[in-house]
Amino acid sequence: MAIKPSKSSKRINAEVIDVESHPSDTVDSTEEILLVDGSPEDTEADVKEDHTKDEANWESLSTALTPTTTLSRYLAEVRRYPFLSKEEELQLFHEYQQLGTREAAVKLILANLRVSVKIASEYGLAGLDQMDLIQEGNVGLLQAMKKFDPTKNVRFYAYAAWWVRAFVLRYLLNNFRLVKIGTTQEQRRLFYNLRREKAKLERQGYVPDPKLLADRLNVRERDVVEMDQRLGSWELSLDQPMTEEGEGTFHDLLPAIQTPVDDQLGRTQLRLLFRKKLAEFARTLTEREEDILRNRMLSETPVTLEDLGKKYSITKERSRQIEAKIINKLREFMKKDIHDFELLAE
Repeated sequence: MAIKPSKSSKRINAEVIDVESHPSDTVDSTEEILLVDGSPEDTEADVKEDHTKDEANWESLSTALTPTTTLSRYLAEVRRYPFLSKEEELQLFHEYQQLGTREAAVKLILANLRVSVKIASEYGLAGLDQMDLIQEGNVGLLQAMKKFDPTKNVRFYAYAAWWVRAFVLRYLLNNFRLVKIGTTQEQRRLFYNLRREKAKLERQGYVPDPKLLADRLNVRERDVVEMDQRLGSWELSLDQPMTEEGEGTFHDLLPAIQTPVDDQLGRTQLRLLFRKKLAEFARTLTEREEDILRNRMLSETPVTLEDLGKKYSITKERSRQIEAKIINKLREFMKKDIHDFELLAE
């Protein structure tokens, strides 16, 4: 029984037709990611062994039961397209690049969809949807097709693996957490390499402590600790319901931004008391001192010490001394009726 082509395959066919118009701005943010694992100019021998194993694995899966999930249906669809020999690959690239044959481009992409599946499976534990990772890798596959040079001694699947991984890693970086983990180039490189270096050291029998990791990755120990904490932390949406019935959200547990009612009431009472005592204090001052209190110390547009000196025919320094005397008298007056006035004044 023939399997109906999935939506995923239709998407790939549509994008291959428009491969030359694929926006180039997505490449800028992935160029540096290609440097994480090496150079895309590696020879065919570097990945030939893995490719051979993949061939055997796909053949063994060909007798699987009828798929039931979106992922299994997609994998069943991908298995319909056989591997290409080197000669077939070169012929198709000639037709695509020299003659502009669209069908040749479609065949090249469909025959190499396994590359995206394999690389996406390596990051399956990141908590993201596997199909999203695969489709992001497919976008990298399209980009690799635009950049590939068939005259060099490199098979297309070996070259495409670097672009696929770059796009998958970029997607992981942008979606691994609600809050973006890496904002600088150094942080992004550390994000890509930290887990892999940890696993490598553990296989070698070492304890991957921050100092050793920092030495191996040529970064600061503090950066390793910070990134490790980010990767090991977890996030919780404030809009997530607290119960299965959907009653209330975690946002309801946050403290209110407004000042508590009892604090507001206390401040209002204190403000009224202070105004009352201030009026009483003003009646204990001389006419000149009361004028300085109101027009110099309590006014929103206070007069200068120089203006006060001219008004009362005294020096500027004498005006300052009178002002300081009024402040001391006010402090002593308030301390008599307002408890802890010194603490409140601070």
